[in-house]
Amino acid sequence: MAGRPGHPKLLELFFVFARVSAITIGGGYVMFPMLKREVVDSKGWTSAGELVDYYALGQSVPGIIAVNTATLIGYRKRGIPGAIVAAAGMVAPSLVVIMLIAAFLTQYFDNAWVQKAFAGVRASVVAMIGMAVWQVGRKSVNSLFKGGLALGSFLAIIALNSSPVLLIVAGALLGLLLFRKEERA
Repeated sequence: MAGRPGHPKLLELFFVFARVSAITIGGGYVMFPMLKREVVDSKGWTSAGELVDYYALGQSVPGIIAVNTATLIGYRKRGIPGAIVAAAGMVAPSLVVIMLIAAFLTQYFDNAWVQKAFAGVRASVVAMIGMAVWQVGRKSVNSLFKGGLALGSFLAIIALNSSPVLLIVAGALLGLLLFRKEERA
């Protein structure tokens, strides 16, 4: 089933993104380490730096980060059909699980055991988000100036309740003005 690294088969795109989606809980940030392992380390479809760029762009546009990122990678590898198939692969497992939960499990949400299980899952998700922040940060914040920009943006959101959208646009403009093209790892 494996296509060449530069031109994977559509079915391979679908199943790689479906596998990542099926075995991660917690959203796009939690998926980052698994997605990196699959599309960078295992398949070689993109570099780690490009994946960080796709994540940044995926977060900067409306929609779900993981689906946006899968769509960008699918498009980069196989054009519009690749974008559609990668997005479908990322969405399919969640759609099936949500439909099963809605059909069979909503009546148990108030159960004490279910609530305790959700509390444990939430704690685990925080750790996975922290890992994603660490991996993205290591690739993105590689100078004192970029560290200051990241810290300033964080503080602007927390202390000043600034709009993340405006900070993303400001970051993009600063990037255009101040940074030269860098080599991607």
